[in-house]
Order: sequence, then structure tokens, then C-alpha cells
Amino acid sequence: MLLRTKLIYTSDSDSLSIESDEPIERVAELLGLAAKYIGAEVTYDTQISSDIQQYLERESQFEEFSEKAHNIKANNCIKDDFEEFTSALIDHLPKRSLYPLQLLSAYHLAFSQSGCNFSVPGAGKTSIVYGAYTYLKNLNSDNPKKVDKIIIIGPLSSFAPWELEFQECFGYKPDSKRINGALSSENKKQYFYGIPAEITLISYASVLSVKDSLKYFLANYKVMVVLDEAHKIKNTNGGIISSTIMELAPLCSSRIVLTGTPVPNGYEDLYNLFNFIWPKRNVTKYNIGQLRDMSSSLNDSRIQNLMSNIDPFYIRIKKQDLNIPEPIEHPPILILMKESQQRIYDFIEKRFVDEVNKSHSNLHSSLVKAKLIRLQQVASNPALLRDPLIKFEEENGEDFSTIASEDSNIMNDVMRYYTNEIPSKFEKCGELVKQIIQANGKVIIWAIFIKTIEHLQNYLSSIGIESRTLYGATPVATDGMSPDDENYILTREAIIHEFHNTKSSFKVIIANPFAVAESISLHKVCHNAIYIERSFNCAHFIQSKDRIHRYGLPEGVNTNYYYLLSKDTIEETINTRLHVKEERMLALIESAPIPLFENIGDEGDADIKAIIVDYVKRKNRSL
Repeated sequence: MLLRTKLIYTSDSDSLSIESDEPIERVAELLGLAAKYIGAEVTYDTQISSDIQQYLERESQFEEFSEKAHNIKANNCIKDDFEEFTSALIDHLPKRSLYPLQLLSAYHLAFSQSGCNFSVPGAGKTSIVYGAYTYLKNLNSDNPKKVDKIIIIGPLSSFAPWELEFQECFGYKPDSKRINGALSSENKKQYFYGIPAEITLISYASVLSVKDSLKYFLANYKVMVVLDEAHKIKNTNGGIISSTIMELAPLCSSRIVLTGTPVPNGYEDLYNLFNFIWPKRNVTKYNIGQLRDMSSSLNDSRIQNLMSNIDPFYIRIKKQDLNIPEPIEHPPILILMKESQQRIYDFIEKRFVDEVNKSHSNLHSSLVKAKLIRLQQVASNPALLRDPLIKFEEENGEDFSTIASEDSNIMNDVMRYYTNEIPSKFEKCGELVKQIIQANGKVIIWAIFIKTIEHLQNYLSSIGIESRTLYGATPVATDGMSPDDENYILTREAIIHEFHNTKSSFKVIIANPFAVAESISLHKVCHNAIYIERSFNCAHFIQSKDRIHRYGLPEGVNTNYYYLLSKDTIEETINTRLHVKEERMLALIESAPIPLFENIGDEGDADIKAIIVDYVKRKNRSL
């Protein structure tokens, strides 16, 4: 039945004759699958077809290649080859000295040309890629591995770090071009038909509009294509971005996948990552359905075999490999809310508990989610209640359209009894920031809600503390924009660049983890983080911490985390839940070959039940 549905064949009493336009690799895969079902083996008579003979030679070569890639990963390198690689880096990567694990990772990528790096944030994945690129770029022109261009596909926030890292590695500014929404569709297309820069930086969204132009470019140059934050292509259900990227894969001379979270939802997330680096081979040797099935049971006997199949093609540096000094986790600072805020909080908390009790098993209903957000808002900054939930929907992709009107009416009634008082948390934050600045330090303040970022910036300014903000609306510098341009000072690049300056006009950044928890590095100048708001999202929390705690910290420097919590509120529950999740996630990150994060970063039911438990404890305590 399998062969009948997939191939054209004729049969007689003892044989099948297959006629197919499918590549021999596909035919062999189907025959192997059919044989597996009946417990048989497939052997090939090389006299049948030259195609089969070539196929068998390719299979043998790939097995040999895979074994060598595995040996490199295990640090069993061929001495002469490795010395040639390190010599190329000494000659052509003059400003960057890779530490041993980075050097091994770069050599692994250079040897294989196509590979995955699943290292934790702060491991130096950008330097690793430039190390591999340097070697491949400087090969002789007749070498089949040679590349001459590099494309980085990634989030907008990654553009500046890639350009900055190039300058720090090579000692001069890169010949680069940014392809983003600031360019017209026609200009984007024309760029790829002209003489492209050595480095092209393009967002995942922009790839869609220039797919055909990109194909032309990849077909006419020897290009290394890097997928930064590659978990964005994990969608195996026909996602348009994923499908477009997969179409480009066969045309790339070198393919690199970078992500610290390769399987946030399940082993099926690996499918596109490994199909991108080896588009003509089923490296995992499992289909999407089988990978999804494995995710439902951590004891599935196939998982070990899956790990063995992909082992030669990825490298992962863990946090414990980096020997970074442990950060200082200061005890939470509990802050009493002012009377008006307390009254509003008590009212909304009771409505939240009542709504959950009515919902019974439907803890993920829009109404419960809406009340949860309102509870978080009032615990931090009651002024947020004046904005309709549609604002939060726009920022974070939630859908509250069915309850928007009812919620707005309730909030308007509640806010009639609220005066525009400064939240106690803002005042405490201001005190803490002053202490840090007086000690000649800089600080990043993390907040969830955009209005909190804006209100806090205004408050800090009123007490004489200048700050800058980084969130979704903060513009990214367009290609060719110089520091002399009028609007450059408002961009993320300008803010981060000045923040690194010892004589910067501000020492405080207020940021949103949804927008900038990835790609930026502040660890060289900032060693203090204040969390004025947090959500239950543990992945965003850990990523935000990694902005100031990563490889390359100056010796003898302490990294400080401060948590401001409104006392006897949901914020104490969030703090407890994040502590539990973080311990579990970090233990998994440091122990598993590739950690499966499903149900660790987002445990909605458990989070909501924890809120109810804490509410009951407080009520019983007050009786």
C-alpha cells in the first residue's frame, strides 16, 4: 500500500519494477520504510543502475562525513586540519581570540559547512559563526567549500550586534546592508540583482517579499546563510515564513542554525532546523508525527536514537561551560501599596477569583486571562487600568475582542475612585536607582507594560534621573543611517551605543523583555538589573537576565538582580512560580543534550491555581 500510493510500479509473481521521477534518495527512503514494516533489509545490486551506484557512494561519503563531524564535536580533531583552521583565524580574524569551546564550535561549523549551534545566550555564537566564515571565505577559489558572502536572517534587534561583532572581530566596519521595512519592496528586490554587500542582514518577515530575488542571489554567489533565533522557523504546519526559508535551503553554499531554545514545544521543532541544514536528507530519520509523539513521553525509547542521529550536526555550549561568576540574587523587596491602590487591588483580585471559580476547567478563557492581566497591572501601576485591553492585545498578540467593552466599563467605574498617586514601587525604584548611580553603576529596569515604561521614565526624570527606553516602538536604525542623522539618536543602536560610553548622558535603560530579551548585550558596562514587573513567562525572564550575565564579564565584577514586589499581591505569586520554573529549566538546560521546554515556561493552570492558593492564605491570615 505504501509503494502503491507513493510510487509507480508494475509487478509479476516475484518482482516489482519501479518507474519514478523521484530522486533515488526518495525511492530508497520509501523502499527502506516498506522493508522495515515487514522486517526485511534492502540490498542494492550496483549493476542495475549507475544512479544507484552513485547514490550508494554518496551514502558512504555521508556516513564518513558524519563520523568525522562527530569526532570533531568530541574534540578528536585531525591535527593537520585543525592547525590549518587555527592558522587561518590567526591571519584573518585579528581582533578576536576564541576560547577553546568557541574554537571547537567554529571548526565544527567550518568542517561541516552546515550545522546547528544550540548554545546558551552569552556563549558567543556570533563570534563562532564569524570564525567559521573567515576560514571558508579564505579558501582557494577552486575549493568547493569556499563562500564569499554571508546573509543573516534574524530579528531586527540582532542587526546591530552582528555589525558590531564584525568590527570587533576584524578591526574594521563591515560592508553590510540592512533589509527591513524601511526599504520599499522594489528596492529590496533590486539590491539582490545588483552587487550585494559582503554581509546582508534581513528580518524573517522581509524574506517573504524578496523570495525570488533571494533565490537569484543564492544561485549566483557562494553564500553562507545564518538563521539567528532559528526557533522562529519551527512551524511545521505550513507556516509561510518556515516554508519560504525551507525553499531557500538547497541554494545555500553553507547553512547555519543558531538558537538557544531548539525545542521549546516538542521534538517536532527539530524537524525544520535539521531539514534546513541538510535539505536533501532526513537527518532526524523520523517524520513530524513520530517526533510529536516522542514529545508526549520523555521515556520514549526512540529519543535516544533521535539524539544519536542528530549528534554529529549540532554543538551546544552550556552555561556551566562558560565559568561565569554566579550572580547575586538579592532578596525580594516587598513594598506596601498606598491606600487607593490597595482598595482597587482587593476589588479586582476578588473578581478574578470569582471568575476562575465560575470558569471551572476553562482557566484559559479570555475573561480569566483579562482579569489576570488587570491583576498584574493594578499590583504595579493602577494608571494602566485606564487603557483598554486592546492596547495589551496589540503589544502581545492576545485576543480580548469579545470582552473589551465590558472590561472597559468596569475599569472606568473603578478608576473614578483613583487619584493619580505615584505608586510606592516607583518611589522605591527611584531610591534604588539613585544608590546604584551614586556607586558609579548603570542599571537596566525591566517592565512588562508599555505604559509602565513610559510612566516610570517620566517619574525618574522628575527626580533628576535621565533614562532611555527600549521596547517594540523604539525604532531600529535604517540602512545607511549615520550618527549625524536627526533621528539616529532615537534608535536602539544609538541608545545601546551611548549606554556603553563611559561618559553617557544617562545611566538607566528601561526595557520590555518581549521586545529586547534577545540579541542585545550589556554585560560589559551594566551589572545591575531591577525587575519592576514580571509575568509568568520564565523563558523571557531568563533571557532578560542573560543580557547582563554572560561570557566576557570583567574580572571581579558582581552581577546584581533586584526584584520589587507589591506586598500580598500576585507579584509574590509570580516571584515564587518563576523561582520554581527557573530552577527546573536551568537544571534541564545544563543536563539534557537538547532540553525540551514544553510545559515548563508556560504552565497556565498551575500558575492560576497558585494565585488562588495564595489568595486564600492571605484571607485566612487576616481573619
